Amino acid sequence: MLLGALGSLLDLEKDMKVVGQAMNGEKALASILELKPDVCLMDIEMPVMNGLEVAEELARLAAPSKVIILTTFARPGYFERAVKIGVHGYLLKDGEIEELADSIRQVTAGKRVFSPELTFTVIREENPLTPKEQEILRLAALGKTTKEITSELYLSSGTVRNYISEIIHKLDAKNRTEAAAIAQNKGWI
Repeated sequence: MLLGALGSLLDLEKDMKVVGQAMNGEKALASILELKPDVCLMDIEMPVMNGLEVAEELARLAAPSKVIILTTFARPGYFERAVKIGVHGYLLKDGEIEELADSIRQVTAGKRVFSPELTFTVIREENPLTPKEQEILRLAALGKTTKEITSELYLSSGTVRNYISEIIHKLDAKNRTEAAAIAQNKGWI
């Protein structure tokens, strides 16, 4: 319902035309590659592929479409990842349609647009985990045992245990499960 309403409202703008809509990330990616829109509005929480995964794939393929992430989640990890991918905008859904239309115009003109609330959150709370720690915690969050993680990453069990201990300490968690929950909630894994 929100997708249709947003599309209808943007279609009312004289200088904009909605050329496609998709209910999941896989269909969104296929539509973007086929239709080659100037700007894509992408939600983070989509079935099959999330918006960040679609944006990563578009960047990998060097697709010309500019991506604006539109989300309800002010998670610093999501924002950091979006910036690293190279998205052109990252906005919260609670804004006015006029603000969104103006942001689309700015992105079309070559500017980048980010919600101030998100930039403040990132400045306030930076991800303390290294890329290796994120990788290990991501596997632990999937329920992998230390032995499975060692096998997958070609590390010794002592090394994996040391990483997990450091992760738990950095996140001030009681155990790996709580550490994974904290990191997922902040968008760090």
